[in-house]
Amino acid sequence: MTDTLTDSLDVAAPPAQVPHRYCVYGITVGSELPLALPEYAHGELAMIELRTAPEELLAELVAGVDFHPGSDSWYQYAFLTDGSTYVRWGGVGEFLVSSEGNRILCRRFEEASFESFQVYMLGQALSFALVKSGFEPLHATTVVVDGRAAAFLGDSGFGKSSLAASFLQAGHRILTDDLLIVQPSDAGLVAYPGPPRLKLFAEMARRLLSDPAVGIPMNLGTDKLILPLSPHQSCAVPVPLAAIYSLTPPSEVAGAHAISIQVLSGRESFLALVKNTFNRRLVNSERLQRQLTAMTQLANLMPVKRLSYPRLLDRLSEVRTAIESDLRGDACEAMDGTAVEPARS
Repeated sequence: MTDTLTDSLDVAAPPAQVPHRYCVYGITVGSELPLALPEYAHGELAMIELRTAPEELLAELVAGVDFHPGSDSWYQYAFLTDGSTYVRWGGVGEFLVSSEGNRILCRRFEEASFESFQVYMLGQALSFALVKSGFEPLHATTVVVDGRAAAFLGDSGFGKSSLAASFLQAGHRILTDDLLIVQPSDAGLVAYPGPPRLKLFAEMARRLLSDPAVGIPMNLGTDKLILPLSPHQSCAVPVPLAAIYSLTPPSEVAGAHAISIQVLSGRESFLALVKNTFNRRLVNSERLQRQLTAMTQLANLMPVKRLSYPRLLDRLSEVRTAIESDLRGDACEAMDGTAVEPARS
């Protein structure tokens, strides 16, 4: 049996045999597989290699491993003794992420479309590599309005993608769907682009977008679609982060009619950011300390706003207009130096 994941990667494919170089989330991805990503020479933040592996090799590497108690028949994960992490999704594929996060072995299951496999590889699986590489991704869908990014925080089912689709319908662009990397720079906070696609349920895609027929099912157990975005619908370069909005859970606004945007306190901003970090499986002390430090810094630099609105399709354009007005107000305040006063509940 191979002693380490590094050894197994060398057996699977020497570095010279990784033919494709892409950029996503500000990261260079060297891949054996052609991916639906911009072919940039290099990302500015880090380098991660994606390599395919035969079923036999992956089976050997995880033989006798106990899956985490939080695993189920659909999603399984395990932590190996060498520090690497194994994850698999039923009907989609399996992945082995090195201890340092700089390499991933992957295998697509026969029943999975490549589009579905790529979504899980460049989202969930890659998040393990990003965290191991020292980054703290947020669970956020992000749009670009007038050259600046607005990020929407929230769990799955909170309406992030539907809200983003409303912006897309109005001619704005999508920066990233689900996973967001934010980094400080000399010019302030910068948000990095994800894969050029949006995930929407079929009915929502039909109502908000003109041609949902191009969508591919995300997995065999859902009617959520993967919708590829054209260059004029997506943004492929980093942009300044203008605002972060934390979406109120749908259950808390059931029956409500008002649309409101409130600036959270520093403590509330910190808690909203921590609650919406991406990947809650890696919880060692080093990661948790880094997470607290990163979210404290982010809350100090970019206060979070609570966004509450009724989850009604015919109100989405009003919600979008309210956010656009809020962003314009922030832009004016930034130019004249006026402080933003927190709204009171």
